[in-house]
Amino acid sequence: MTTAATRPHFDAPARTIREVDYGFFGPDSPTWKVWTAPTAVIGFQRSVVLEHFDPALTAAVADVEGIYKDPTGRLDHTFAYFLIAAVADSRMAIEASERLMTVHAQATGVEPITGKRYSANNPASQLWIHVTGWHSVLKCYEVYGPGPLSPEEERRYWAECVIAAELQTCKPADVPSSRAEVREYFAAVRPTLCSSERTHRGMHYLLHTPRDRGFKLWAGSRLVAPAAIATLPAWMRSTGGFDQPALVDAAYRLPMRAAIKVLGSERAKLAVLGSFLGPMTARLYREHLAAGVPQHPVTVTPKQARERYGRAAGGNASAG
Repeated sequence: MTTAATRPHFDAPARTIREVDYGFFGPDSPTWKVWTAPTAVIGFQRSVVLEHFDPALTAAVADVEGIYKDPTGRLDHTFAYFLIAAVADSRMAIEASERLMTVHAQATGVEPITGKRYSANNPASQLWIHVTGWHSVLKCYEVYGPGPLSPEEERRYWAECVIAAELQTCKPADVPSSRAEVREYFAAVRPTLCSSERTHRGMHYLLHTPRDRGFKLWAGSRLVAPAAIATLPAWMRSTGGFDQPALVDAAYRLPMRAAIKVLGSERAKLAVLGSFLGPMTARLYREHLAAGVPQHPVTVTPKQARERYGRAAGGNASAG
């Protein structure tokens, strides 16, 4: 069996977050609003836990052991990538996407339950990561933040989810483009999901990170976990072995909403991002707040960005 020698991650971007354009969505987009809200931290924990229901992803995590050797670094790099895809300019997004796929290409091996080979770049696994990420962040925004998006904003959010999927190996036709299609996707994929000893280990490690991994992550994971669990359906909670009483669900909602309101200030949000997720995420969010009008104040498509800044284009093409 061959596995990645190091944990999947990409190096910190050499550029600032928004130099050449507004990326794929722009300042008025629901993607910017949802992914930069403090509730995104809860949604992020929810999504990285759910990734483990995919047996190939569980195998990759267990073989590489990134979350066990350096959980702060792993979470920091993962959230940073999501943030780049959501609010960075198209050049940074394409560069991050290509670096990450290169590293993921090393994460291959044999999934022990089925005996089949896995690859972290497998389109089905990448789709599971993508959908659970975008759905989780929106779900927690609705439950603990301002509430549901307007019908038009929700339509745009899922259309933007399809666009963001172009940065990964997902098959475009398979990406849900509405809440109803997300439900259909979960129903269709559920028979392919599974739970195992390694699944439970990864999920519980992310929900309740051990004290020896650092006080901030230990405390932060335990504060956020009940809120993340409360947003999950019963079958996921029972299958994952991390269910909690309905009383805990109800008791946590109001205090968490109050905490999210306190985190409405950008200074408080930066403190949380830096403490719970890490320096790269905090740096990128700080740059997002400070960014002025980019060189070209427009949005582009991932295809256009790849033609301008992708490796095939030499990575140095002009934005003009």
